[in-house]
Amino acid sequence: MPRDKVYTRAGDDGTTGLLFGGRVAKDSALPRAYGAVDEAQAILGLVRAEAGKGTELDDVLVHICRDLWVLMAELATLPENRDKLVDGRTRVTAEMVDGLERLIDSMDERFVPPTEFVVPGQNRVSALLDVGRTVARRAERHSLAAAPPPSQACPYLNRLSDLLWTLARWQEGESLPVKDVR
Repeated sequence: MPRDKVYTRAGDDGTTGLLFGGRVAKDSALPRAYGAVDEAQAILGLVRAEAGKGTELDDVLVHICRDLWVLMAELATLPENRDKLVDGRTRVTAEMVDGLERLIDSMDERFVPPTEFVVPGQNRVSALLDVGRTVARRAERHSLAAAPPPSQACPYLNRLSDLLWTLARWQEGESLPVKDVR
């Protein structure tokens, strides 16, 4: 059985297809937003590779990367088709945002917070997490136009950048005992 080709040539005209139909220019609000989320996810993959498979950080980031697929699905859908989205599968929910807040609170208890501005680069993992944080912030800015309220895309990305900052500081600092929040 022949395999499908990776390329379709459909985007050679500068447009891209969206979830549930429709095409938009590749430089329009939706692809700009989900493209930035895709970049953040790729950086988190690099962090995972550096941290090591099966580590606690790897486990956290795998969950986040799966959430980012949900977020990208929402951002890759025209507003008139968003009624077709499914909470938690193709649309970000308030519960997903709350989950990030619980994780931030849990991780925040595991290191001594810095008392001055942070200079990134304490170690490779924390530096990569800081890069991910800046890309998540950019994705948040792009998502303002792509998914205005009541979408949870921007709140999710805002909390994600806070979580990545927290994870970077945790990776730099003195670890305290783990507190299970699940």
